[in-house]
Amino acid sequence: MSASDPANATPPPKSNAAWGGRFDRGPAEIMETINASIGFDHRLYAEDIAGSKAHCRMLVEQGILTQADGFAIETGLDRVAVEIADGSLVFKTEREDIHMNIEARLAELIGPVAGRLHTARSRNDQVAVDFKLWLRNAIKQIDRDIQRLQAALIDQAEAHAATILPGLTHLQAAQPVTFGHHLLAYVEMLGRDRGRLADCRKRLNENPLGSAALAGTPYPIDRDLTTKLLGFDRPTANSLDAVSDRDFALEFLGAASILAMHLSRFAEEIVLWVSDRYQFIKLSDAFTTGSSIMPQKRNPDAAELMRAKSGRVIGAQMGLLIALKGLPLAYSKDMQEDKEPVFLTVDTLALCLAAATGMVQDFQVQPDAMLAAAQTGFLTATDLADHLVMDLDLPFREAHHVTGKLVRLAEERGVALSALDLASMQKIEPRLTSAVFDVLTVEGSVQRRKSYGGTAPERVREAVAASRKRFL
Repeated sequence: MSASDPANATPPPKSNAAWGGRFDRGPAEIMETINASIGFDHRLYAEDIAGSKAHCRMLVEQGILTQADGFAIETGLDRVAVEIADGSLVFKTEREDIHMNIEARLAELIGPVAGRLHTARSRNDQVAVDFKLWLRNAIKQIDRDIQRLQAALIDQAEAHAATILPGLTHLQAAQPVTFGHHLLAYVEMLGRDRGRLADCRKRLNENPLGSAALAGTPYPIDRDLTTKLLGFDRPTANSLDAVSDRDFALEFLGAASILAMHLSRFAEEIVLWVSDRYQFIKLSDAFTTGSSIMPQKRNPDAAELMRAKSGRVIGAQMGLLIALKGLPLAYSKDMQEDKEPVFLTVDTLALCLAAATGMVQDFQVQPDAMLAAAQTGFLTATDLADHLVMDLDLPFREAHHVTGKLVRLAEERGVALSALDLASMQKIEPRLTSAVFDVLTVEGSVQRRKSYGGTAPERVREAVAASRKRFL
C-alpha cells in the first residue's frame, strides 16, 4: 500500500465531546491548555453537583425527565461527589472544566442517561449558578473571619480603655487618645466591610439557572423551584444579563479591596508600634522572625506580609475589570478569567484575617511607653486653646494664636507646656491663672473628651459594650 493510502493515514483526533459533531478534529495541544479551566474551577465541584441535583429534580417535577432517570442521575451525582471528596476521581484537562469532568464521570457510572441532565440548560447558566453559590458561601466564611477579628479588637479595647497613647495626624503628634479608642476605630472599619459584603451577597442571590445559553429555553421548566432548592431569593429577570453578569464578582472584589486596604493600614500601625522608635506593643515569637545576620532583630513579618498582600486583592479587582470592560452581550470565553482572581482574593483574605486576629490576641501592650510618648510633642495644646475659649471667653482664632506663642516658648526652653511657669505664660496672655495647669495633663485631656464617639475612657467602655451588641 502507498503512503497515501487511507489505510495508512493517521486517524484524525476525536472531536471534543462537549462540542458535539460540529468539529471533525480535536483542538491543538496549546488550545487544549489555554481553553481548560479544570486546574482552578475544580473548587466549584460541590456547587456544581448541588446545582445539577436541583436542576434534575426540577426536570423530574416538570415531567421532562422520568422518575427513574432522575433517581439514576441524583444517585450517580452523589457517588461523583464522594469520589471527588476522597480524591479518587482524577480530573482530565481534555474535559476542560469541572462541569464536563463531572458529566463525563456520571456517564461512566450510569451510562447514556447522564446526557439527559443537560436538558434545558447550558454551561453558561451552569457556571453562573455554580460561581454564585460558591461566592455566597465564601462571603459567609469571610464575614465570620472578620467578626473574629472584631472580637479580638474589642477585647483589647476593653482592657485598654484608659491606656493613653499619642493620637497622630500627618504622622505627627496631635492629641492624646486611648488605645482602646484607637482599636475601636478598626472595629468600625471592619463593620462597614461586613456591611458591604452583606450587600454584595444580597445582590448576587438571584438564580441564573434556566437562562440556558443566552435566550432561555423552550422546555416547560420551573425556575422558581430551582430558586427555592438552591436558596436564592428570586430567579434572574433577563437571560442575556444572567449569563453575562459578573457584577457580583466585581462587587465582591471591590468590597474585598477596601477590606484589604483596612488590613494593610492596621498592619502598618503594628509595624510602627513594635519598632524601636515606638515600642508601644510587643509580639511574641509566634508572629515575628529573626534576622539571618543580626541576632538582636525581631521582625514583624506577619504584619509586613499582610500589608503587602493587599496588592494582590486590589490587583485582582483591576484585572477582572479590564477583562470584562470590552465584552458585548452575552457570554464570551474571556469570562473564564473571572474565577482565579476571586479564588485568590478569598484565599488571601482568609490568611490575612487569621494573621491579624492572631496578632491582636498576641499583643503585649506597653502602657508606660505609650504614656511617655503622649507626654512629648505638646499634645495638650488644643486643650489649652479650648481653656482660653471656654474659661476666658477668647475667640477661638485668638486662642489658637495665643496657644501657638506658648508652644513656641516651651519649644525654645525645651520643656513641656505644663513645665512653663505661670509668670512667663501671663506675659503672653495676662488673663491666665493657675487653673491652666489643670488642662495640661494628658490624663485630663482624654477624660474631657466625653462627646459621643470620643476617647474618654467612660465613652470607650460604652463603645465596647455597644460594639459587642452590634457586631458579635
